[in-house]
Amino acid sequence: MAKCKYCQKEIMWTKEGRKNVPVEMDGGTHRCDEMMNTMKSAKTMTREEIPDDIIKQYEENMRKQREKK
Repeated sequence: MAKCKYCQKEIMWTKEGRKNVPVEMDGGTHRCDEMMNTMKSAKTMTREEIPDDIIKQYEENMRKQREKK
């Protein structure tokens, strides 16, 4: 059995399509307030907000990763 990392409640993981979904022991989808608050507080950024040099560095690292394989 797994535990929710936010509320420590016992959960199971099931696959719905291509996503893993947390499910409570009674069969319902697990959605705790702690998890929802964490997801809401995650910061999102647009490409225009990121400096060009950081984007260039990221693209170079991705290119190097592909070349290693």
